[in-house]
Amino acid sequence: MSHTPGSGTRSGRRSGTRSGSFLGEVKDAVTPRATLLVLGVIALQLLFIASYVGALHDPRPKDVPFGVVAPGAAAAAGRTVDRLERLPGSPLDPRTVADEASARRQIMNREIDGALIMNPEGGRDTLLVASGGGTVLATTLEGIVGKAEQAERRTVRVVDTAPASPHDFDGLSSFYLVVGWCVGGYLCASILAISTGARPANPRRAAIRLIVMALVAIVGGLGGAVIVGPILGALPGSVVDLWGLGALITFAVGAATLALQGVFGIVGIGLAILLVVIAGNPSAGGAFPLPMLPPFWKAIGPWLPPGAGTWTARSIAYFKGNDVTASLLVLWAWAVAGTVITMLAAVLPRGGRQETELPSATPAD
Repeated sequence: MSHTPGSGTRSGRRSGTRSGSFLGEVKDAVTPRATLLVLGVIALQLLFIASYVGALHDPRPKDVPFGVVAPGAAAAAGRTVDRLERLPGSPLDPRTVADEASARRQIMNREIDGALIMNPEGGRDTLLVASGGGTVLATTLEGIVGKAEQAERRTVRVVDTAPASPHDFDGLSSFYLVVGWCVGGYLCASILAISTGARPANPRRAAIRLIVMALVAIVGGLGGAVIVGPILGALPGSVVDLWGLGALITFAVGAATLALQGVFGIVGIGLAILLVVIAGNPSAGGAFPLPMLPPFWKAIGPWLPPGAGTWTARSIAYFKGNDVTASLLVLWAWAVAGTVITMLAAVLPRGGRQETELPSATPAD
C-alpha cells in the first residue's frame, strides 16, 4: 500500500495535538512574550488604581495662592495674612494685594485663586473666587474663609469673578474635552501600529504616519471645539483657539505614542497609557484643581499633556486666554520630541527581532 512520504508524521502530529495534555496546550498557546505582556497589563491595572485613588481619594487644599486687600489699612491686611498663614494644614498661601482692582486682575491672570477684600468700616468682607478655574476649589475657599471670618465675628459675601458656565457642571467640561483629545491621539497612533507594525519600516513610512496623525489632530481638534461650544454650549471662549489647542494636544499625544512605539515596539502603547492615562489624567487638575492634589501629582501634572491641556482650555474659556505660555510650550515640547524620536527610530538600526511595517504588495518604495 502506497503512502505519501511524511504523511504519517503529519498524522502523528495531529493525533498528538488532539491527545496532548492540557498543560501542553497551555504552554503552546501562552508564549513567554504573551505572558510578559499579560503581566504588563496587570501592572498597568494596579498602577491605574493606585494613581487615581492616590490622587483623588482625599483632596485637601495646600498653599492655595490667595490675596488679601485692606483699603487704607495695611496693618490690618498684614494681620489677616498672618492669621490665614496659621490655619491648620496650611490651606492658603496668602499675600497682601494693593487694592481690589489688582486682586481681580491677578485672579484673571491666574496668579492667585481668590482674594479677601476687607471692609474697614464694617463687619462684612468680600471674597473673590473664580469657579471657572474649578468649582470645587472655589467652594473650598468659601468654606475656609467663611470659617476664618466667623472666628473673627465677621461675615463674608462671595463674588465670582470668572464664573463657570451654567452648562459646565463643576467646571469639568474642559477636562473631559482634553481627555477626549488625548484619547484620540494615542488611539490613532496605536491603530497605526496594530494594523501595519509598531515600528515603521523606513523614514518615509514614519513621515506618513506623522502626516496622518496631523490630519487626525486637525479634524479631531475642530470637532471637539464645535461640540463643547456651539453644539452643547458647555464652554465659552473662542472656537478657533480651542480648535488649535485640540489639534496640538491630539498631535502631541499621538506623536509621543508613535515615538514610544518606534523605540519599544508594541510595548510603547502601554507606556503611552502609563504617561497619559495613568499619570496624566488624575494629575491634570480636572476633578480637583492642582492646589488640592497630593504633592506628587501636583508636581507632575503641569508637565504632562492632560494637565497642560486642561490649564490652557480653562484659560481660553474663562480667563481671556491668560497665562497659557508655559502650558503651550509643554505641549509643543511633547509634539516636537515625539516627531524627532519617531523619525530617528525609523532611521537608526535596531538589533534583535524587528517589528517593522509589512511591505506593501506593490513596489511603491
